[in-house]
Formats: sequence, structure tokens, C-alpha cells
Amino acid sequence: MTEATISITNPDELLKLFGPRDQHLRKLRQLFDVTITQRNGRVRIVGDETEVQRATRTLERLRHLSRKRESISAEDVADAATEEGAVINGSSRLPDRADAIDIHHAGRKIKPRTQGQAEYVKSIRKYDLTFATGPAGCGKTYLAVATAVEAMKAGEIRKIVLVRPAVEAGESLGFLPGDLRAKLNPYLRPLLDALGEMINYDQARELMEQDVIEVIPLAYMRGRTLNDAFVILDEAQNTTVAQMKMFLTRMGERSKMVVSGDVTQQDLPRGVTSGLKDALRRLGHLKDIGVVRLQASDIVRHQLVQKIVEAYEASEESSHEGTPRAHTNGSKEDPMDR
Repeated sequence: MTEATISITNPDELLKLFGPRDQHLRKLRQLFDVTITQRNGRVRIVGDETEVQRATRTLERLRHLSRKRESISAEDVADAATEEGAVINGSSRLPDRADAIDIHHAGRKIKPRTQGQAEYVKSIRKYDLTFATGPAGCGKTYLAVATAVEAMKAGEIRKIVLVRPAVEAGESLGFLPGDLRAKLNPYLRPLLDALGEMINYDQARELMEQDVIEVIPLAYMRGRTLNDAFVILDEAQNTTVAQMKMFLTRMGERSKMVVSGDVTQQDLPRGVTSGLKDALRRLGHLKDIGVVRLQASDIVRHQLVQKIVEAYEASEESSHEGTPRAHTNGSKEDPMDR
């Protein structure tokens, strides 16, 4: 066993470092399998030599960060720990700093946190059209928007268009009051939330007023040709085949498209084929198109989200194995429906 100590006499610094109810401290103990205690301004780390060194360096990183911030988030702890080789959600830290997205907002730099996310960002940068599938919480929308903002700031594109089908998730919202913008806001809110993580509110509003950034429902894409644009289609599993074809053919010169969705969370009427599944089947083999399939191990939300996704996937697989699937008109089972 090896022991290391860090002297921290400022109680406010200790509070920020350990987090509310010591949640950051508990996370570090779990990630590095070490014992961390504090007494009289001295933080004591005990455990395997390599893990003690990693945990100590992580604490020093967070201590340095705490002097610049009002608080430290769970994401900051995860980033600092993975920089030292900790394994989070089954994926270890990627040492390649080229994966980082060149956006500094709220004092932090946005970057992929798993191998799958890194492959996703690389695909977006390499291909003019990238398809991404994966469960909720694996960064499909967030990283696409971040990469779009990066490209806009670098002068690579002149316009960002964020698109989403206006499909209700399993429940009818009925009549929504207000003008058209107010009616569409609930559908487009996730894209606006992601954008708000990259650009401050006043700047985002100004860019939207200048039509440099558009956040629109899918139906408004018909008849348009988008040149010098970065176009993101979110929740693409809820497009029909015709809608997907319409969207993909909007691509203009010097433009880039990202199509993302979760094929396990389709809200289309029964019997309607998902445009995302259909497009992957038709186009997924083309060498000029990127296809990235993110997994539960790429989830970077609350740690319970990964366990929830895995539990649902396991129960669905056992259900399929125990119950023969019904087919209509003698058609064969589509492997993308699994």
C-alpha cells in the first residue's frame, strides 16, 4: 500500500473539491479504488501505488480548476479522472488531444469522453454526411452541435441549420396556444438546449435573428438547397422514408450533414418504416458516408442512464427470443428493427 497527502487548509476549497455531500470524493474513490480521507487540512490518499498517483494528480487538477470556478461539476471530475486513465462507463480516456472540439464556453473545453464519441467526431470532420445511432445520453446531438459551432467559428461554413421532426413521444399534447414559434418550441427545445451549451444566450439570439443559425422543424426543409451550411437532423428515427429522402437531397455545395437518432425509440405510427433505418440500409455501405453506432458504454449522462438502457435492451432481447415475430405479406424480418 502507498500513501500520499495533499495539504488544503482553505475550507471553501475543500468543499468545492469534495462536492455536495462529498459526491466528488466518493466518485474518485470508486474510479481509482483508493481510500481518501481528510483531517486537519490534510487530504490522505491510500491504495495501490499507481492508483494513488493517478488519484493525487486528479485531485491536483481539480484543485487548480476550483480556483477558477465557483463550483466543480460531476463532468469536471469525470474529465479530470479520465485524463489520468480512469475507466468510466466501460471506456478509458482518449489521449489524443486532436479529438477536442475547439469551443471554450463557461470556462471549459468540449471534447469526446469515450472512444465511440471520438470516432463520431472524427467521422463528422471527415465525411460530408454522417449517420449516428445510439441510445439516449451518448452525445449524438451535443457533439454534432459542438462540431457545427466549431466549423462556423473557423469560417468553414456560413450557416448552421438544426432540424427535428415534429413528432410527439408517445402522447398527444393536443392544442398548443401561441404563435407558430410557441407551438414548435417544445419539439425544438433539445436542440436549443444543446446550442445554449456552446454559445451564450445573447449571441445565439443575435445569430438566429440574422438567420446564421436556424432551428426548424423538418417540414420546413422542403424545396430548399443549403450551400456552405452545417445541417443536423436530430431524432431521425422519427422521419418517414419520404422525409429522409427529402432531407438528404437538400445538401448543397460545401455543406455537411449529420443525421442522428435512436432506432429503439421510434414514435412513428405502427407500420410506418423509419427513414433512419431505411437510409442506413440503402446508404450505409457507401464509402463516402460515415456511419457511427454508439453504444451504452458511450452514455455520459447520470451513471444510472447506462444501467437503465442496458436493462431495457436485455428485456427486449429476451422477449424477442421467447416470442416469434409476426411478419406481414410474407416479408422477411428487417435486421435493423432489432
